[in-house]
Amino acid sequence: MSYDLRRSLLLGLKHLSPGHVFVAPALLILFVFFLAPVAGAFVMSFTDFDIYALADLKNLSFIGFDNYISLLGSPLFWKAFGNTAYFALVGTPLSIAVSLGLAMALNTPGVGLKPVFRTVLFGPYVATLVAAAIIWRYMVDFQYGWVNRGLGVVGVPPIDWLGDPHWSMPAIILFAVWKNFGYNMLILLAALQKIPDELYESARVDGAGPWSRFLHVTLPGVSPVLWMVALLTVAGYFQLFAEPYVMTQGGPAQSTFSLLYYMYQDGFKYWNLGHASATAFILFAILIGISFIRNRSQETFA
Repeated sequence: MSYDLRRSLLLGLKHLSPGHVFVAPALLILFVFFLAPVAGAFVMSFTDFDIYALADLKNLSFIGFDNYISLLGSPLFWKAFGNTAYFALVGTPLSIAVSLGLAMALNTPGVGLKPVFRTVLFGPYVATLVAAAIIWRYMVDFQYGWVNRGLGVVGVPPIDWLGDPHWSMPAIILFAVWKNFGYNMLILLAALQKIPDELYESARVDGAGPWSRFLHVTLPGVSPVLWMVALLTVAGYFQLFAEPYVMTQGGPAQSTFSLLYYMYQDGFKYWNLGHASATAFILFAILIGISFIRNRSQETFA
């Protein structure tokens, strides 16, 4: 290393503040394990990177937007997109409704053992997703599952939850709601506890009933947090993968075939990594669009 280069490096380090020194390792890790792979995947989405390119980079060629055009013309891609949108658009309001209802129940004065109920209700969220999905798969088994046995007690014939295309996605939605409501519940419970009790007392004095108090006190009080929870839930539900992978393998009749499952098969089963990277960035664009719509909607109703 030349004297001038060493002198320049020493001068540069001299002007670094302690904050820069402490932040530098985290920024380096972020660059190596996040920014660089994302940039590499974005470039890869414009190539025909496949198993032959893995063997020899001479087989790699730049193909422009062909991967994106191929995806948008693929019926299987649109099937996966429709399944994912159905899962997110039905599962999100259902999950938020369950979370808000239980948060309001826990926030009710006079309810005892609140720490115990919070812990129990939060339990499904901290359970391992794959293990919970396997247990759920056995619970909804057509012949031996507890769910169908319970339905049989009340005279309802057994339902092939994971083998019938009409019931497979609803079964996965119910599992996802059960698995994830605890996280949103705690966030909404914290928001409810920030609403002053005086507002409810004033509403009661003015003759407002429970429904009116919910519409005019509770909802406005938690609306900013509710928007955030909705965005996080939609973003999470658009990344549906583990549930169909463990429970249905995308079936039956591709009724639970999601965008991430499509990307997984494309990239790691058929080794079409350029195509899979394009799928990832289309999903990224969808999530950015959802975030933009959410922000504009919040500004409109604020």
